[in-house]
Amino acid sequence: MNRRALIQLFLVASSMAMSCASPTTVGAPHRRSPDATVVSVVNYTPTDVVVERVTFPSKGITVVGNLFIPNRIDRSRKHAALVTVHPFGGVKEQTSGLYAAKLAEQGFITLAFDASYQGESGGEPRLMEVPAARVEDIRAAVDYLSNHPLVDENRIGALGICAGGGYALNATQTEMRIKAVAAVSTFNLGAARREGVGGTISYEERVRRLQEVGRQRAREARGEPLKLVPVVPDTAAEITETTPTLYREGYEYYRTSRAQHPNSPNRYVFTTLGLQMAFFPFEQIETISPRPILLIGGSKADTLYWSQEAYAMAREPKELIVIEGATHIDMYDKEQFVTPAVTKLTDFFMRALRG
Repeated sequence: MNRRALIQLFLVASSMAMSCASPTTVGAPHRRSPDATVVSVVNYTPTDVVVERVTFPSKGITVVGNLFIPNRIDRSRKHAALVTVHPFGGVKEQTSGLYAAKLAEQGFITLAFDASYQGESGGEPRLMEVPAARVEDIRAAVDYLSNHPLVDENRIGALGICAGGGYALNATQTEMRIKAVAAVSTFNLGAARREGVGGTISYEERVRRLQEVGRQRAREARGEPLKLVPVVPDTAAEITETTPTLYREGYEYYRTSRAQHPNSPNRYVFTTLGLQMAFFPFEQIETISPRPILLIGGSKADTLYWSQEAYAMAREPKELIVIEGATHIDMYDKEQFVTPAVTKLTDFFMRALRG
């Protein structure tokens, strides 16, 4: 990481320090760094792959992505392509980029991109997490791939990780150009915000949070600064015995050298919480059929029940693969779990998107 990016990371962390349990208001939302993309994937170098920085519009916002193209590809014909969607709080250089790189090494053209309002992509205010915008970004990514000279527009698939899995499943319900969809460590963002992981949030607490969202919107309408809140604990000291494994390991992934990136500052705009609560990613999942669905989760993941729920609601053809010994976050980057997942994803998309 260059000196400028290190300085920026320090300033962001210092200015926005806050507790997960007690979010505070800050006046300077994170700004994307134009030179932060030093590598296409944190702690991984793709082999036999060309990586191109690309941009495309999404409802007036410029989205920035990394396009992975296999070196050995036959450029005289068109090929299958995949959109990969990053988790809540993530950026394209983290797990979505890792899966994109590894699947490109298997012969697919893949596109990992930063969501609108996040990473290097445009949109104001920064760090908005808006489900409708996230789903629209997927459609816009399909627009881009559909018009790429190396891509067969009839052979496009989608892969999402964590919340990105929920977004990919949701987009595919009404985006018929996506011919197959897969989700790794599926995270139901709407349910997580309404009920918590494992049902830890009461109805009364949900109402209190929505009331505070309303009060905060009124403050911001008067010109007061945005309120930003953490995605995962900022420090190990904030982790307690009651912290879910997902968030404990989320700290290890996002806030340490394991996968930390300056464009992923561990914050989102508090008032988008209501929009997240209104999101039901599996509501019409049966309409994906007869296009195939693949769900992959870890046997030790505290979120596995969401993959199982999506599987139960979906119609054939569908498949649920459980990776033994893996937690939710293990599936992001640990080789012993990512490798079998990529093997299964390769087989799935090769069959589903065959020419």
